[in-house]
Amino acid sequence: MTMIKQNDFIQSIKDALQYISYYHPQDYIEALGRAYEMEQSPAAKDAIAQILTNSRMCAEGKRPLCQDTGIVVAFVKVGMQVQWDATLDIEQMVNEGVRQAYMLPENKLRASIVRDPAGKRANTKDNTPAVVHVSLVAGDKVEVQIAAKGGGSENKAKLVMLNPNESIVDWILEVVPKMGAGWCPPGMLGIGIGGSAEKAMLLAKESLMAPIDMHELKARGAANRIEELRLEIYEKVNNLGIGAQGLGGLTTVLDVKILDYPTHAASLPVAIIPNCAATRHVHFELDGSGPAELVPPDLTAYPDVYWQASPLSKRVNLDMVTKAETASWQAGETLLLSGKLLTGRDAAHKRMADMMANGEKLPVSLENRFIYYVGPVDAVRDEAVGPAGPTTATRMDSYTELMLSQTGLIGMVGKAERGEEAIEAIKKHQAVYLTAVGGAAYLVSKAIKKSCVLAFEELGMEAIYEFDIVDMPVTVAVTTHGESVHQTGPAQWKNKMITIVR
Repeated sequence: MTMIKQNDFIQSIKDALQYISYYHPQDYIEALGRAYEMEQSPAAKDAIAQILTNSRMCAEGKRPLCQDTGIVVAFVKVGMQVQWDATLDIEQMVNEGVRQAYMLPENKLRASIVRDPAGKRANTKDNTPAVVHVSLVAGDKVEVQIAAKGGGSENKAKLVMLNPNESIVDWILEVVPKMGAGWCPPGMLGIGIGGSAEKAMLLAKESLMAPIDMHELKARGAANRIEELRLEIYEKVNNLGIGAQGLGGLTTVLDVKILDYPTHAASLPVAIIPNCAATRHVHFELDGSGPAELVPPDLTAYPDVYWQASPLSKRVNLDMVTKAETASWQAGETLLLSGKLLTGRDAAHKRMADMMANGEKLPVSLENRFIYYVGPVDAVRDEAVGPAGPTTATRMDSYTELMLSQTGLIGMVGKAERGEEAIEAIKKHQAVYLTAVGGAAYLVSKAIKKSCVLAFEELGMEAIYEFDIVDMPVTVAVTTHGESVHQTGPAQWKNKMITIVR
């Protein structure tokens, strides 16, 4: 019998979550490096360069790859010959490991989990509880696959109950373009086929724990129907031209993972869950000899990519910018922002909307200001702020008309596309929307030289901050005329894919 000690299990969970917060899997870096070399879209190539540079910086500085340090998901397989020296159950031990990992002073991770999800949505402050799936299996070891899943990619999960004769590939190709860029491509698609509705979703999630091996699969060819599907979906999704960050380009997915399970003769459940550019997962086993040993990746194996701002980028002083200046900006143009930048995301927008509805004065003037949709990680050491990459802007679409019409706001910064309603509001009020690269949070944070809370301090990472920034890299995503690069970029590259040999 193998004896697993409670402290060894908790320590392993804690160490694994810290490890994946700043180390990309080596297979992801290698695949992203190949995508960088192949990419022909300047905007997508720049975005991939930022992600690769951010990854190296995080590995060296041991700081989070993304400000959204995720909801923890653990698949725990317990051998039936295992005994426990423990007073806590498995879920309690996982949660204690999560608590210790996310509260570690030298690399405190962002707490994003809220209780009472249909009510007050109060933050639990330590990122617990995790989502834990436990199964009993043959053997005398405990196997753990653990991931930290960002909200931007998790929100794009889809489930369908197809008829048995319907095409899985056609459904995938219908769904992926509708997912937009909020899941921060390039990443992976996890697909679950069969079982029941909930089983298909679990299969899709667990499939994302597997290493990227598409390069090898393409080289050797498919050996079964699942591998044929992987290759077909990989090629056809990339041929959509969505590209890195949805800006248009050759690589939207680095791999497609599929797990299947027998299903009812009348059913064909299919689930899809994307994994973002901050791919965070690790696998370890416990055999009773102590905590898991996690080997750091070889930093010398990183591709020789170091992002630098393009000399063609336009420098913008936010303290002096005018609508006349923003009206000259073109979709896809790169800017370097300096000056004072406000922040605010879901909770802050709701609070401001409620105040305006009640006739109350806002605590911060938005007149002629730009607001950044971000929930930063707490600062450590000499940082002005921790990793501070953008959150998905579409969640703020319902507030856009109100903010632009009532506050004097002239610009927004986030990630991914805006919906038609928001684009119409931007055009109507001659505002602009800019994007920063999702998956480059630590790199972006280096442009932030000072940070202070101006309002709603009790909201934590969702408070309104003011950042003093120098040369923060962004791309013009929606112009004052309503042109969206997330529409024009993919359309342009989808047409080009016809003549490009991958």
